[in-house]
Amino acid sequence: AGEVSPIKAAEIAAQHHLKIYTIGIGADEMIVRSFFGSQRVNPSRDLDEKTLTVIAEKTGGRYFRARNTDELKQIYHLLDELEPVEKDKQFFRPRSELFFWPLSIALLLVSIISFTRIRLT
Repeated sequence: AGEVSPIKAAEIAAQHHLKIYTIGIGADEMIVRSFFGSQRVNPSRDLDEKTLTVIAEKTGGRYFRARNTDELKQIYHLLDELEPVEKDKQFFRPRSELFFWPLSIALLLVSIISFTRIRLT
């Protein structure tokens, strides 16, 4: 929690022409059965959908609600369509692993130090 309210931050983002897409995550109220009986659970109890909606509307974005992982995947897919990101066409990946060189040197140094200590004692 900072010193700027979420609504004020959304107004600042809107001034800079930034869209904010908000996602409310959490299942609806449900009854969970356990060894001790049934219990009513609301995972989204603290979810402030009103504020998330206002933030999205102030910036020209959109509010989404995900109640499970499938809905969240659909939202991610939709966001990729709404705001496509150009990806680098070139990326570099080493063709062979090089970690064994420093590892070999370290093991060699440890062996030398151990051997010289044994000979000195």
